[in-house]
Amino acid sequence: MTNRTALEENLDHAQRRDDALWRYDVLGRAPGRELQALVDIAAQVCAVPTAAINLITATEQQQIATTGFEPSICAREDSMCAAVLEHTDRVVVPNASLDDRFRENPFVTGVLGNVRFYASAPLITPEGVIIGRLCVFDSRPRELDVAQEDALVAIAERVVDVLELRLRSRELEDSLAALTQTRDELRRSNEALSVFAGQVSHDLRTPLTAIMASTEMLGQQPSVVEDQWAGRLVATAFRSATRMAGMIEQILAHARVGAEMRKAPTDLRVVLDSVLEDLAPTLSSRRATVEVGPLPTVPADAQQLYSVLLNVVSNAVKYARRDVPPTIDITAAQRGRSWRISVRDNGIGIPENERDRVFELFNRVETSVEGSGIGLATVKRIIEAHGGSIGVSSSDGPGTVVWFELPATDVGAEH
Repeated sequence: MTNRTALEENLDHAQRRDDALWRYDVLGRAPGRELQALVDIAAQVCAVPTAAINLITATEQQQIATTGFEPSICAREDSMCAAVLEHTDRVVVPNASLDDRFRENPFVTGVLGNVRFYASAPLITPEGVIIGRLCVFDSRPRELDVAQEDALVAIAERVVDVLELRLRSRELEDSLAALTQTRDELRRSNEALSVFAGQVSHDLRTPLTAIMASTEMLGQQPSVVEDQWAGRLVATAFRSATRMAGMIEQILAHARVGAEMRKAPTDLRVVLDSVLEDLAPTLSSRRATVEVGPLPTVPADAQQLYSVLLNVVSNAVKYARRDVPPTIDITAAQRGRSWRISVRDNGIGIPENERDRVFELFNRVETSVEGSGIGLATVKRIIEAHGGSIGVSSSDGPGTVVWFELPATDVGAEH
């Protein structure tokens, strides 16, 4: 049972080593300046003519960088480094012909070489896998002092650092390539969605406009005007058609976000003034009070930010508490390289477990208030298309704080 367990452990080590070597993707490739410089330094520090970075696979030893001779590949059973591969510290052999581990090795006996002095340090990955050794050797016996041995170990660690840096650089390049591809696919999808939504909206609006016109004319007929029940039905049909037309416009606006972005320096106070002007009748009828602090200028699409502020401010009025005049406080604060705009109200509030759902398409947390569930989903798309974020947090007392963050500078224009 013990032998089988040891065999299984050896197989596991071999598999982990092969996996690490595969990830580093260094076998069979030119060493590069960093690895070549490190193996040269190892030879100089140890005052020997030859040195090598040896990686050990299940069947071979491959030299990926050498000093004093050309890199080569040999069978694993002939490798001196393979004989001490699992040693986790330095190995220093003044005369390999007198060492039982190497006495019969072909690199010592003269079959493949005449090595006498041999020293090496393990190449250990951050996961603790030994993938090979950095070795220095000579054809005549010699010694190393403690400083030279410590330097050999330190250089071996730097070899692994170089391999890790190469690996992380490749992974980063792959991630950037994948992100670029995803961005391009999203852009194409946005454009296709905009075209599709525009076509569907056009196809729906044409008959809907006819229905609304016919219903309006029907409501003016004497027989309908004189019949209270018929008049109520016609009025309901007209209101329903009007709401449907509004929803079509909202869906089209949702689809167009990101496909028609036109960024320019945008004064948020100017945009908000337009919103408050358009909402003036509603604010007046609800006796709403709006307090506005200093607002910044940000790189943005002014028309789309108008839609954001219109939705958020109108919701603060729409979701007011019964018999309590709405109070809305709009402020801005810089957070690093972004501006956070907060719209605080004293309305009915949003339960904490529902705050993320309010930005989902067609989702309505408060069903007692009329709405389509499209507005805040579109707001979220607009903010994210600008490189920002949006969320909901608790207010001090009744109500809700809806906040969104926008970059203070145009990231795409920075150098």
